[in-house]
Amino acid sequence: METQQFFLVLARPQNPSNLGSTARLARNFGIGGIRIVEPGVSPDEDSSRLAAGADDLLSSIKRFPDLATAVADVPVVVATSSLRGRGRTRSLTLSELPGFLGEAATGSTAFVFGPEQSGLTEDELARASACLRLPTEPGFPTMNVSHAVGAVLAVARGFGPTPDRPSPEEPPAPSGQIEAALAHWDRALEAIDFYDTGHRDRSLRDWRRLVAGRPLTLREVAILRGVANRILVTLKRQDS
Repeated sequence: METQQFFLVLARPQNPSNLGSTARLARNFGIGGIRIVEPGVSPDEDSSRLAAGADDLLSSIKRFPDLATAVADVPVVVATSSLRGRGRTRSLTLSELPGFLGEAATGSTAFVFGPEQSGLTEDELARASACLRLPTEPGFPTMNVSHAVGAVLAVARGFGPTPDRPSPEEPPAPSGQIEAALAHWDRALEAIDFYDTGHRDRSLRDWRRLVAGRPLTLREVAILRGVANRILVTLKRQDS
């Protein structure tokens, strides 16, 4: 049996008070830790006041240069957004989140929240297993980060998988290993001139959504890398 562990990832947070409110929510819902994608603000006196006893979570915040590094050890990544569409592989409503977490059947999930003013980038959204759409009004869609955190964690903890759910038969692959497999495929696609249209970045985002739009097992990642490696080896033999 395995208890699902959640992590919070704040991308480029701009308001120190949100760090304090988020730390308090993390303590309320038993979150494993808070991670920040730089550049992000540092905690201040206001943060400590709003943390209301969760100051240790503020002092233990981990900082990363980019989202890929921040979630490298986490198998399931759920990005949050109040915007619709934008070509995602899998878009979830808040009511669908518990079912998705149950399907994932993994020990850890990272919930990623973007800055209030701009939200997550297309590249960041493409790195997620799924994108969670918050049901805000179209005319006023942007939520305060800590409010969004509270809404998501309440649903994930209140209606998500129970602690006695059986562990998956095959272990899920951490995001870092999935990214390594995609980098392997990037080299293979480059070798067969797949990017001859000149839209490499966009094509790679689409490929990432297609391949990594759901949690992958270690075996599935190994298969992906094996196929990419076979392409590269075969091309090298033909050239020699």
